[in-house]
Amino acid sequence: MTTGPTPTTTPVPAPSQAPHPDGERLRRWRLVLGGDQADGTGCALSGRDAAMDATLAALYGKGDKPPTGRDRSAGLGASAPSVARWLGDIRTYFPSSVVQVMQRDAIDRLGLASLLLEPEMLAAVEADVHLVGTLLSLNKAMPETTRETARAVVRKVVDDLEKRLATRTRATLTGALDRSARVSRPRHRDIDWNRTVAANLKHYLPEYRTVVPERLVGYGRAAQSVKKEVVLCIDQSGSMAASVVYASVFGAVLASMRSISTRLVVFDTAVVDLTDQLDDPVDVLFGTQLGGGTDINRALAYCLSQITRPAETVVVLISDLYEGGIRDEMLKRVAAMKASGVQFVTLLALSDEGAPAYDREHAAALAALGAPAFACTPDLFPEVMAAALEKRPLPIPDTV
Repeated sequence: MTTGPTPTTTPVPAPSQAPHPDGERLRRWRLVLGGDQADGTGCALSGRDAAMDATLAALYGKGDKPPTGRDRSAGLGASAPSVARWLGDIRTYFPSSVVQVMQRDAIDRLGLASLLLEPEMLAAVEADVHLVGTLLSLNKAMPETTRETARAVVRKVVDDLEKRLATRTRATLTGALDRSARVSRPRHRDIDWNRTVAANLKHYLPEYRTVVPERLVGYGRAAQSVKKEVVLCIDQSGSMAASVVYASVFGAVLASMRSISTRLVVFDTAVVDLTDQLDDPVDVLFGTQLGGGTDINRALAYCLSQITRPAETVVVLISDLYEGGIRDEMLKRVAAMKASGVQFVTLLALSDEGAPAYDREHAAALAALGAPAFACTPDLFPEVMAAALEKRPLPIPDTV
């Protein structure tokens, strides 16, 4: 009798051998809660998890709680070398977006802004818009040994923003300018075929299945002369740091378009015209001075004095509207601009963070004048400007 090979059986692990279904959840909660005696996880960390926990402990350890035997207590102290090591650690263990949040928290919670005045520290940080805002607020206190490193950090962020925003902004605004300058005897390459067909539908010949265009509609040639004027009026109080960065980049992009004459004005209780520096947004940013009070009325008075073609001008006020000047005069100036034909746009912020804290009474008063105030993301800004240039309703976000 012939027998075949003995069948083999793949062992099936007992239920107790399978990973605990809540193991990963407990691990995450342990990292969040920090290992306090009351965390309730009963989960121990080792290896990479323990190292990650130490970097979190250095920043978020004590909070407002009294210290306990197992409380996180590493701390960063005021030592630049230890902070530089910590910055390297968080870049090892966390993605860039998380690193940027932790850097901001370290500056706010542990008062590390002064350490950013050291070149070695600046070389170790993850550069982003918020870091640029912090550096600009420290600009006047920055020693010469640090200034060039700081400019290099700011330059990197500005270059990245220009790559992201410039092409779409130019394309969107060029289209808006062309549409606002249609001509009736266009060159062949300037014909707007969609509008031409629509204007000549009554000349449709069924036997030839075609339209005979008796009237051509075309785009104007926007590149040959200045068609519109744009004034960016930017509140440089401390809360507007990210908006100042984005507005400076957009200002440089607009200034590079020959069909738009761009003016950039920053203000706190004083007004500074930075138009002559628009060819380099880094120079613009280092020409600002974040912090201080706010006098919107004075800034608008200056902008009004610079307007020579009201019907062809767009004024963009970027401010949280906490006015320290004369409120009634501010509103009168906005009303005067609109009455003269100026397109007036009020942005509470120009950043990715959404609507900031702002003066709701002033926002309501501006809305009553036909100048609604709303927060705008950098991605939406080209559409807002295109609508203003074409004098059509602004694409106000639904969250307003």
